[in-house]
Amino acid sequence: MEAAVLENEALKLTAPQRALLADRLMQTLGSPDVRIVQAWAAEGERRLAAFQNGALTAEDGNAVVESFRKKFA
Repeated sequence: MEAAVLENEALKLTAPQRALLADRLMQTLGSPDVRIVQAWAAEGERRLAAFQNGALTAEDGNAVVESFRKKFA
């Protein structure tokens, strides 16, 4: 089955069903490198601290995703 057909079918699922499918697909990619996970966790903490002290502003997530879709679609 083509990826486009699979994607179209997956998008017909409810949000919880898509989340479960995404989780299952991620599990098939293998174990993550612990160093990478730790590095991203540290980066997340750094960004959160920067946001909390006003050094970093937030963007609306939906607006950012829509912007990327328009730019790269």
